[in-house]
Amino acid sequence: MKPAAARRRFELFLKERKLRVTQQRLDILDLAWETHDHFSAEQMFGWARVRNAHASRATVYRTLNLMLEGRFLSSFEASSGAALFEHALGHNHHDHILCLKCGKIEEFHCDAIEKLQEQEAQRLGFQLVDHALILEGHCASCSSTDEL
Repeated sequence: MKPAAARRRFELFLKERKLRVTQQRLDILDLAWETHDHFSAEQMFGWARVRNAHASRATVYRTLNLMLEGRFLSSFEASSGAALFEHALGHNHHDHILCLKCGKIEEFHCDAIEKLQEQEAQRLGFQLVDHALILEGHCASCSSTDEL
C-alpha cells in the first residue's frame, strides 16, 4: 500500500477511536512506510526524534501499539527478545527465518507449510485467524564461519 493511502486509513482509524490525529503519530506511520526493513521500537524512537524532537518514547510505543491493533504493522519477537515490526497493510502474508548469530532476517512464503498449518488447526477444531511462523538457525555466512 502506498504511504499516502496508509496515512489516510490511519487517520480514519484514529478518528473512529476518537483519538487525536497528531503530527507525531503521522510521522511514526510515515517512518514505518519509508523502510522495508524490520525495526524495533527503539529504532523507531531514534528515527522519530530525528524527524520531530517532540515525539516521546511513550508516544512511539503507544503509536506502534495502535498500528498493531489496526493491523497497519505486524510484529514478532527476535531471538534477542526485542519485538521487531514491519508494515503489513497491503502486504501478503509471509513467514520469517532469523539467524541467531548475526541477526539476518529472511522472509519467505511456502504454500505447503501454510496448508499444513490449516490442516492442523482444523484437526484441533480451530478456525485460524492469523499466525506467525519464525524459524531460527544460522545463515550460510555464519554457518561457514563456524566451520573455520
